[in-house]
Amino acid sequence: MTKQIDNAKPARLVSLDQFRGYTVIGMLLVNYFGGYQACPQVLKHSNDYCSYADTIMPQFLFAVGFALRLTFGRRMEQGGDWSAYGRIARRLLGLLLVSFVVYTVGARAPNWEKLTELGVWGALAEPLKRQWFQTLTHIAVTSLWIVPVIHASHSVRIAWAAGSGILHVILSYWFNFVWSNTAPNAIDGGPLGFLTWTIPAIAGSIVCDWFVPPAKKEQPDAPNLNTTPSIPIGVSIQRSLIWGCVLMLMGYVFSCGTRWYDRVSMGSEASDPNKLAQHPVIPAMEQLSIKMSQGRLIAWFAEPPFVKPPDATVRKWNYWMMSQRAGTLSYLTFAAGFAMVVFVGFYVLCDLGHFSLGVFRTFGTNALIAYVLHDMVSNAVQPFFPKDSPAWYALLGLGLFYLVTWLFIRALEKQGVFIRV
Repeated sequence: MTKQIDNAKPARLVSLDQFRGYTVIGMLLVNYFGGYQACPQVLKHSNDYCSYADTIMPQFLFAVGFALRLTFGRRMEQGGDWSAYGRIARRLLGLLLVSFVVYTVGARAPNWEKLTELGVWGALAEPLKRQWFQTLTHIAVTSLWIVPVIHASHSVRIAWAAGSGILHVILSYWFNFVWSNTAPNAIDGGPLGFLTWTIPAIAGSIVCDWFVPPAKKEQPDAPNLNTTPSIPIGVSIQRSLIWGCVLMLMGYVFSCGTRWYDRVSMGSEASDPNKLAQHPVIPAMEQLSIKMSQGRLIAWFAEPPFVKPPDATVRKWNYWMMSQRAGTLSYLTFAAGFAMVVFVGFYVLCDLGHFSLGVFRTFGTNALIAYVLHDMVSNAVQPFFPKDSPAWYALLGLGLFYLVTWLFIRALEKQGVFIRV
């Protein structure tokens, strides 16, 4: 029978597991290989532009938003609104607890006297800024943040994402950008990063509606619900590609604000050796005046994503650059669109073209276990592969790291052991 791609959708999306598996494998590559001298710059986190490494975590959040929307619909079928909210909230709180165990913190003080001198904030400030707020914590907190609107219409969800992004800009103007980039530096946006991680998560939830038929209780004739009805696959693909490109373009346009911080445009501040701008979110009037006087059009355009910008001797660090460390608006907007386009590629290949890779399935269906295990495997392998190893030897270590991690996850898969959020 010929597949009518414009009139039917598959009951299960193979592409979601494949997309998630690809993202896990990308994470393993970046986290293991990124510290080696032989690693190309585009595979490293630089915190001043969007590299390939920086596309990985937003794809996790995209997949989380997609799966959260899908799970919520199924929970509603089984037990109604409040039951669905309760079960999802409990699972996310469980993930939050797991993250606190996984992200261990060293001794905060050598003895009781020093600990009491530190006080509560002195003891908690660094873990909150760095150790505790890494990938799993951001997934849990961001998911909890969007749960109140996960069943709402697209317009409400988009407004929630936009409002979260605007709030992040305001808080960054107040203190958060400088604080995140002041030692000890924040990781993935720190405690307030969830505001902009909301953008790819909401994008994933909307794409879910385009590719998966709504649950029975979420049909348009159901009371008090307003969700997108099932639409033809061709339209789903077209919408996702268009809006993915729109988000990428918006992210790039936001990033052009970084050109306000070229040292040649900063007047008296240009000689300041500090790499962070004094006014990193809204430039000073002197900067605005100097920049407005520059007639060259090229002076207003930032480097495209994946192209490293000039260093801090040429351009000071600011909020408008694409920075994973600060979780900036430009970065997460672009990355959300990029994730949408990548997912569409997997959908076309896997659900329409019936192509899939076993290794993507293995990692994609047990992503949480893969994440928890990969650090332990890395710690076992890396001591035998120094950071200054030649490329061939570093890649040999990378291959061994992949193999050992895969063997663990594959063994669990064969035994039917899956741990999902």
